[in-house]
This record gives sequence, C-alpha cells and structure tokens, in this order.
Amino acid sequence: MPVSVSQLFEADFVESLLGILVDTDTPAEHLVLEITESLLLNDLDDAQAILRRLRGHGVRFSIDDFGTGYSSLAYLQRLPLNELKIDQSFVNELPANTNNLAIVRMILGLANALNLEVVAEGVETADQWRILRHEGCPHFQGYHFARPTPPNDFQAWVHAPQPFQSRLRLPE
Repeated sequence: MPVSVSQLFEADFVESLLGILVDTDTPAEHLVLEITESLLLNDLDDAQAILRRLRGHGVRFSIDDFGTGYSSLAYLQRLPLNELKIDQSFVNELPANTNNLAIVRMILGLANALNLEVVAEGVETADQWRILRHEGCPHFQGYHFARPTPPNDFQAWVHAPQPFQSRLRLPE
C-alpha cells in the first residue's frame, strides 16, 4: 500500500493504521507500506521514528521506484526496510538495454547484501520475466501476470476452481 508524505506525517497516522489492522483482523506482518525516496527528503529523522514505531508492531516497508529519486544509500542503513522495488523504467527495455540490466544487477546485489527482498515492477513480457529471474530477482509485478482487476472480479479469479498457478501467465 503506497503511503504519501502527507499521510505519513499526519498526527494520528500510526494510531489510525493500527486501528484499521485491529478492526479488519489483519496481522500487521501482512501489510507492506510502500514509501518513495522523495518522502525521505522531507524529514528523515521523523520518518525513521514513525517507521520504527510501526515496525515494532510488525508492519513491513518497501522503497517504491528504487533508484529513480533521491537515492541516498544512507537511508538504507537507517530505516527498517524489508524490500526494494525495482522501478519499471529499468525493466521496460530489458533484456536489450544493457545499461538497465547493469542497474538491475546492482540493485539485486545491493538488496542481497543488505538482506532485503526485491520486487521488479512493470514486468510486461516473458523475456523481461526470464532475464529478471535469471539475474536472481525473486518477485515480480506487472501486466505479464495479470491486469488490474476490480475487487469482486479478483476474488472470483482467486477462488476459481482451477489451480491458482495455472491462471498466471508464466512462461516455460
């Protein structure tokens, strides 16, 4: 779930979010809040305090669009992060663009060294999926797997009688 700067710094953000988790009987560990690098430009110290407070309850955090914004590596040390999301701008010309491939490899290596998960965004073709998988990327998002779907249609899709895996368009 993406979080904006204005949301994160609202006085009751933490209490409201924790209340929603309780009201919906959702384990906090199932929630991943996506923050952008630009959010960290405002007030890293306050952001760190808020994220650590939520992390204490089990909430997980992802840096969205990694590598396209501020990209100070210092915040990777200071924040309680769980994952980096490779921006689709680095994915969309794979495998042909060797510069993008080099950036993807660097992000994967950095995440591995910091013990962070990685998600590649904007995977739209089988070739993109294959090269990312070959490079060691474990998680993917994009039209190659499924299009955005209204909630009721999504629930019907998830609960359809055939196996879930057979409904994903995974290349061989």
